[in-house]
Amino acid sequence: MKKILFITTRNPYSGRFSGDVIGSLKIINFLKKKNQVDVVTLYRKKTELKKRIVYFKSPNYFLKIFYVLHSLLRLKPLQFGLFLSKKMKAYVKKNAKRYDLLFFYHIRSSQYLPNNYKGSTVIEMGDLYSSNYYQTFCNLNIFNPLKYVYLIESILIKRVENRIFQSFNKIILFSKNEIKKINKIFRKKIYNVNISIKSVQKKFTYSLKNNKILFIGNLGYLPNLLAVKDFINNSFFLIKKEIPDVKFLIIGDVSKLNKFFFSFKKDVIFLGQQNNIKKFIKNSICGLANIKIATGVQGKVLTYMSYGLPVVCSKKVASNFKKNIINYNNNNDLVKKIVNLKNNKKLSRKFSNKSLKFLKEFSEEKVCSKYLKIVSLNK
Repeated sequence: MKKILFITTRNPYSGRFSGDVIGSLKIINFLKKKNQVDVVTLYRKKTELKKRIVYFKSPNYFLKIFYVLHSLLRLKPLQFGLFLSKKMKAYVKKNAKRYDLLFFYHIRSSQYLPNNYKGSTVIEMGDLYSSNYYQTFCNLNIFNPLKYVYLIESILIKRVENRIFQSFNKIILFSKNEIKKINKIFRKKIYNVNISIKSVQKKFTYSLKNNKILFIGNLGYLPNLLAVKDFINNSFFLIKKEIPDVKFLIIGDVSKLNKFFFSFKKDVIFLGQQNNIKKFIKNSICGLANIKIATGVQGKVLTYMSYGLPVVCSKKVASNFKKNIINYNNNNDLVKKIVNLKNNKKLSRKFSNKSLKFLKEFSEEKVCSKYLKIVSLNK
């Protein structure tokens, strides 16, 4: 049994419907099976607080602006400033020697690694965010000021990634494709660990009456927002010509402004955060992942698959799922693929079964054993 300090910048116990919140909590629970795990994190509201966790208040709005500008001047990523707590940094530095291992969740938590720390370290990077941000830069309009923010952030994050590959003992990534890219530059052992999915009973059942297209994802994340906008503006009305009663359901956080903007679109329904999505799987045609900006393995795709729901996704997303999902070449092809799933029982069942079979590698038991093995290894 090891004594582990788990460091994350978003509270795993907040209950938010967010990939990094859900993911960090799963890893903590995995590690606790054979280790003593203490958690240090930031919080936004007092209602998030739980016992036996070390919390530090997330900086207020004005302090965040100061920290972001300070990060920029020091050529550090903007998100380092957004998630900086000097008190939390001091706490980690003071207490690091009490632990056998420091476990960092997400690249932005790497800023809490004490200078000249010689102990054992693990970082769960998830994806290569420099690639993600550069893709976002390429996909935004030249008149959108965010385009240049993402360019700057991609460059600054790349510097941090390179430093992590040299300084951390153990590095975890979701995608084998990304690990191959890194190994061409750095001779570093990088561990491939999948996102874990809780096995669920199959809830999807084909019927000609199925009339819902499901999208899961917080729209505060720009690639999700761009994907939803693109589908509503360029594809949904074409699908409605073929399936008049079709509805587009979006599960996840959405700003009031975006919700208002899309409120004029018929049969586009924003459901907000949902703890139980089983009822929305019923009567669905497919799960949609039409994201053009993607790195690693998309959690939304695994969620769809865990319910046996056929998945339609962009080629960018499809690269990590082989032939177990349906990908498309262009907008007209996307419309055609969804309409075919609606009308073709054999095709729908084929990809439903493929989804469930593919997920065996993502079981909580297998993923848990990988994490426990990684932290048990010596440097």
